[in-house]
Amino acid sequence: MKINKRKEMALRHSRLLEVLSYDRATGVFIWAQNPNSGPPRKGEIAGCLRPNGYIEIGIDGNYYQAHRLAWFYCNGFWPNGYLDHKDLNKKNNRIINLREATFSQNRSNTRAMRDNTSGLKGVVWHKRDKKWQAQISADGRQRHLGLFDTKQAAHEAYCIAAVKYHGQFARFK
Repeated sequence: MKINKRKEMALRHSRLLEVLSYDRATGVFIWAQNPNSGPPRKGEIAGCLRPNGYIEIGIDGNYYQAHRLAWFYCNGFWPNGYLDHKDLNKKNNRIINLREATFSQNRSNTRAMRDNTSGLKGVVWHKRDKKWQAQISADGRQRHLGLFDTKQAAHEAYCIAAVKYHGQFARFK
């Protein structure tokens, strides 16, 4: 996801508060007044679900991701970089579910890849040695954590490394 800082800086906090209301408990935006274009929407839920899974809201001809608007709405400033959905649900824009993150931290809080054949994050079958290999991506590089007789032992090594390298952004499944 590329962050368009210029577009974000064009939206004033006062304008956001003028056109939308935000419910911290649900993470949902409601139109507080009719937008400048399109049909009247006052009182309706704002935004639409995009193919990438994020909710997007159009304001004054620009489109913004709802999670970034939620941060701006509650804090009065845009996030410095990325925002991470703690629970991985891109539609859950409750402020309590959002946290600022670097690109690396945001990538750390992900599920095991779909093509993962071991069923455990950070664990792959090492064909040559016929053992389970534990690995983790940290500090921009892939780290080999060892070869193990069982995939559970390899996953345990991954979990320990995830806490060490990813801290609060570590995800084990």
